[in-house]
Order: sequence, then structure tokens, then C-alpha cells
Amino acid sequence: MILLSFDIEEFDMPFEYNKDISFDDQINISIEGTNHILDILDKHQVRATFFSTVTFAKNAPQVIERLISAGHELASHGYYHSQFEDADLLKSKNELEELGKTPVRGFRMPRMMPVNEESIAKAGYEYNSSINPTYLPGRYNNLDKPRTYFKEHNIWQIPASVSPLIRFPLFWLSFHNLPLAMYSKLAGWVLKKDGYLNIYFHPWEFTNLNDKERFGFPAYVMKNTGEQMIHRMDRFIAQLKTRNIPFATISDFVDKRINNNERV
Repeated sequence: MILLSFDIEEFDMPFEYNKDISFDDQINISIEGTNHILDILDKHQVRATFFSTVTFAKNAPQVIERLISAGHELASHGYYHSQFEDADLLKSKNELEELGKTPVRGFRMPRMMPVNEESIAKAGYEYNSSINPTYLPGRYNNLDKPRTYFKEHNIWQIPASVSPLIRFPLFWLSFHNLPLAMYSKLAGWVLKKDGYLNIYFHPWEFTNLNDKERFGFPAYVMKNTGEQMIHRMDRFIAQLKTRNIPFATISDFVDKRINNNERV
């Protein structure tokens, strides 16, 4: 299975580069990017999982309605993107379920940071996709974590995909900076080895981030954003579809792949 997921959130990343951005701009940029994503998914008739903060969902109700109507999964990305406390786990789940009128089964911590697994279980989630099982300087070192899915505190852990052996991450920055043929080859290696691919992106990647004065981003963040990212994702999904491997939400993956295997 191919698991595409998107972290839809207030676009606060410029703050990491000492740039100010208004709340309205944070929301509007993410709305624009999410609609580009939904257009691509509609074109190819594939389903994905959207991890949303409550803050974004409350300020973009039409986007939430559109993604649910299209059959995509709504999962939790916390209440705020830059603030977190354990109480937000249950609070965000309940409010997203109320906003989307749909069950919220999964959680992903902003910036793939550590989160208390017992608290996730107590909040009623079935899976957590907050682990990038690699080493990223300045962010995390998860080389001690399993590379593929595992269970902890009765919660299914669905790590982001990394390559076998060297654990090269297939996350969003790799997608922007590697030649697409090389990225596709790595994705194929993971699919052959693991039988599934779990990769994640953000809506602001699908907007123009090349204004360094406005956003402060280095070249490796700005590369292949906006129209280039839209075309790149369109081509990538088209290539994946030629493999005749189904696209699925993460909840579908848990139900059809993990739980079935567990029962066997």
C-alpha cells in the first residue's frame, strides 16, 4: 500500500528563521496549498490522510469538508502547531471529530517530535505516526526505533518510511532536493522491501516559498516549491499508479494490512 499523508497546519515555519508572518497569512497559505493537494488527489482518484491542527480546521472549514467529502482521512496534528501539552491529545481528537463529523483514529506530533505513548492511548487513538526512524541533526535521533510498524502501549506506531540499510529518509525535504528519478527509485526499494510506503508533506510546499526576504528559508527548503511541487507530485503519483499498488489512508492500512496480519 502507498500511504500519502499531509500535515495541514497554520504555516508558522517562518518563525524558525526569525521572520514574522501574520496569522491570516499562515492560514491562507495553508488553505491554498491544501486545495492544490486535493486537486492532484482528485485528478488521480487516490485517497490520503490529512493530519490537521484544530486551529487550522477551525479556520478552514470548507477545506475540511472538501477532504472528508472526497473520502480522505482526517487525523489529529494537535491543537496548535507550535504549542503542545498532553491535554491537547484528547481535546484535539474531540474537537476534530465534532468539526469533521468523522472518527479521528490517528495522531502525528508537529515536527515529528517525541510524544508520550501512554497519553496517546488514554486519549483513545489507535495509531501514532510521529516517528521518523532516522537521524536528522538538530531534530531527532531515532536510529534505535524500528524502521517499520510496531506496537507500543497498545498503539500502532506507523513510522515514516526510510530506506533499508542506511535509513535514508524519504520525507518532504528529500522529495524536493533529490532528482525525481532517484527519489522514485528509493520509494520503489522501500515498497519492495516493506510492502508499503509511508511519506508525508505539507500544504505550504505547494505554494511559492521563494521570497527569502519574506520567509527566510534556505535554498534547500525553497527548492521545487509552488508550481514545481505541484507538477512534481502529479508526476510522482502517476508513476506510482503504474505499479498497480493501491493507495490507502493510514486507517485503512491499519485495518486491512496490520490487523489482518495480526489475526493470522
